[in-house]
Amino acid sequence: MKVKRFTRLGLLVMLLGILPLAPVSAAELAAPQVAIENASTTLQQKLQDKSFTKDFAKITEFVNETIYPHTDFDLISSLVLGKLWKSATSDEQTRFKHEFQTLLVRTYSRAFVEFKDWTVRFLPLELEAGATKTIVKTEVIQPGIQPIGVNYRMVLSNGVWKAYDIMIEGVSLVTNYRTTFASEVQSKGSLNAVIEGLVKRNSDALASK
Repeated sequence: MKVKRFTRLGLLVMLLGILPLAPVSAAELAAPQVAIENASTTLQQKLQDKSFTKDFAKITEFVNETIYPHTDFDLISSLVLGKLWKSATSDEQTRFKHEFQTLLVRTYSRAFVEFKDWTVRFLPLELEAGATKTIVKTEVIQPGIQPIGVNYRMVLSNGVWKAYDIMIEGVSLVTNYRTTFASEVQSKGSLNAVIEGLVKRNSDALASK
């Protein structure tokens, strides 16, 4: 449960990640950090609208539209399934990506109302010339508790930096979900059965909001 809660916090920080302890100008941020900042600006404005934060359907739709350009869901989906991705049919890959994206967006959206009174600190980033992958390191600061390390694996895709994994206190979102889905495939007998389960969970969750 603690890891799940930190995961939601990490996902939220990816969206709202430019709430530093000290003022930081865009010129002081490296390109991968700016990618996080760009997604945050619009979302921060939306958070000021209390009627918006109470409408889960609107939150889910807006979050999806905002994070998609900054997240490599194709890479995330393939890494989460691991060997299962290679053996999956094209249809299964497409359906899994869609349902897993919906699952993550629901998780992002819940984080809007679960976490308050926190700030984020970017740690120094050394980005070599020509690099196509890096890790953006941050710390989440909350009153009364130790800082939480939240790091983002980023990849340069067609000239745009995108997140493809989040590590909260060293726990990888990709690794965590890979273990979960591998176990579900084993217990349910097929990837298709797991996808059908995701369809139902997403449908039920969105209908209940």
